[in-house]
Amino acid sequence: MTPYERLKQLGLELPTPAVPVANYVPFVLANGFLYLSGQGPKGPDGKTPAGKVGSAVSVDEAYAHARQTGLNLLAVAHMALGDLGRVRRVVKLLGMVNGAPDFGDHPKVINGCSDLLVAVFGEAGRHARSAVGMGSLPGNMTVEIEAILQVDG
Repeated sequence: MTPYERLKQLGLELPTPAVPVANYVPFVLANGFLYLSGQGPKGPDGKTPAGKVGSAVSVDEAYAHARQTGLNLLAVAHMALGDLGRVRRVVKLLGMVNGAPDFGDHPKVINGCSDLLVAVFGEAGRHARSAVGMGSLPGNMTVEIEAILQVDG
């Protein structure tokens, strides 16, 4: 089954990739690896959820935001590669959570993205990962995630 068929099975469609808002590119393809710049949980409505996880935002809400962020990462990967079937393996994620000072469930939040990648790529979606808390994120968004993918051709 292709990644696109799995997305369809999950009832998901790739969104239009976000345009960089500063001096960077959304991806770099080098030596068989695709490096994806950090993405946030901008939804189909064009809005980006904001707030501190653990106070204004629940873990369940932030999990959904991380899942949407994973979908946004896939949209950039599709733009870069033309075919998600070229993804050989998801190598690494760095998940950043805009957490309240006493928040400690960062891994539960970033699982939203990790679970999506495993659902889309199967075993090739399993990856190394860091899930860390930040004092703030751009636009006060709840999560930001970057990824490294190994790709064919």
